[in-house]
Amino acid sequence: MKNILVLGAAGQIAQQSIHLFLEELGVNLTLALRNAKRFSHFVNNPRIKLVEADVRDKDVLSDLMHNQDVVYANLSGDMASHARNVVRAMQECELKRLVFVTSMGVYDEVPGEHFGSILQPYRDATRIVEASGLDYTIIRPAWLNNRNEINYGTTEKGEVFINPDATVSRKSVADLIVNVALNNSHIGASLGVHQR
Repeated sequence: MKNILVLGAAGQIAQQSIHLFLEELGVNLTLALRNAKRFSHFVNNPRIKLVEADVRDKDVLSDLMHNQDVVYANLSGDMASHARNVVRAMQECELKRLVFVTSMGVYDEVPGEHFGSILQPYRDATRIVEASGLDYTIIRPAWLNNRNEINYGTTEKGEVFINPDATVSRKSVADLIVNVALNNSHIGASLGVHQR
């Protein structure tokens, strides 16, 4: 069995990812969110552990990381602080595998767009993860939609972001997250995710 800790489990991409993870028989999930009552429909699922937790509390994060194989962080808010806490907790627990979601544009890879200060927290978080020494994969999605489809392509760090004006489905981003987490692929990569 592979044990995966999902930080920010209430997010829309994370919810899509949870359903895709559960399609895989060899996966157990620990879902960390600030209000576990939101996920009461998972209470009786033997493959899911619900935990009320705040990623701002590094001690709680460290406790959550014991016996995990992968940390998948899909967070919002003070992204740099969140990234620092996740990285420190993983380093203390000697847990290596991290999938961390930020945003397109953090490398100014979108032609004609610089997004200014709005992306600075995501840029800072990206740098923290890249400097962590962990086996990370950074996911940088385009603008998102809720279509029930899996249809996407990826670009690597250093490549121009493809099709930035089109929205990509949250389900597509979730599919990439699940594949990267389960297959241990794209370690040390930063993947832009666009509508194909």
